[in-house]
Amino acid sequence: MAIEEPKFEVVRNFDAFELRKYPPLLIAEVTVSGDRGEASSAGFRKIADFIFGNNTGVGKQSKIDMTVPVVVEPIKIEMTAPVTIQASSNEKSWKVQFVMPSQFTLESLPKPNNEEVKIVVVPEKYYAVIKFSGFTGDESVAENTTYLKAWMARERLTAIGLPRLARYNPPWTLPFWRRNEIQIEVTP
Repeated sequence: MAIEEPKFEVVRNFDAFELRKYPPLLIAEVTVSGDRGEASSAGFRKIADFIFGNNTGVGKQSKIDMTVPVVVEPIKIEMTAPVTIQASSNEKSWKVQFVMPSQFTLESLPKPNNEEVKIVVVPEKYYAVIKFSGFTGDESVAENTTYLKAWMARERLTAIGLPRLARYNPPWTLPFWRRNEIQIEVTP
C-alpha cells in the first residue's frame, strides 16, 4: 500500500544522516499535553478523526488520505517575566502533525470540525535528520538525538529548532521494520 510522503531534496548525506530541504508544506496539527507517548496518541486520534471525515469539505464531509510521517515535536516555552515558582510537573506540550496530501491547497482542503485541529502552511525549511529502526522510547530517542547533534557539530550545522520525532509505521509493525527519524531544523 503506497502512502504519500512529503517530497524533499537531500542536500548532504553520510550513512544514516541527511541534511534535507523541504518545500512549503500544508499540515494539520494539534497541541496536546502529557508525556510524549500520551501526547502522540491523543494528537494522532484528533487528527485521524479530521482526515477520516470529521470535516467540512465543499458542501459535505470528505475523507483525506493518510500520509507519513506522523511528527511529534516539543513546544518550546519562551522565557517571560516575572518568573514565578510553581509545583513541578512532568507534563509537556507537544505538537502532533500530519502533512496533508499534495493534491490539496489551503483553499481546497476540507476544514476541521474540531477547533483544536489547525491547518498551517509551513514555509521551506532545512532539517538535519538521523534515520533509525526499532522502538521510539525515551532512551532510543535521546541516543539518536545525541548522535544527530554530534553529526551536526562536525558538519557545522546550527540548530534553530528542537529535536522532533517522525514515525512512518503503524504500531503493529515489527521493530526491525520500523522507520523512524529524529529531525532538527537548521539554518541553511
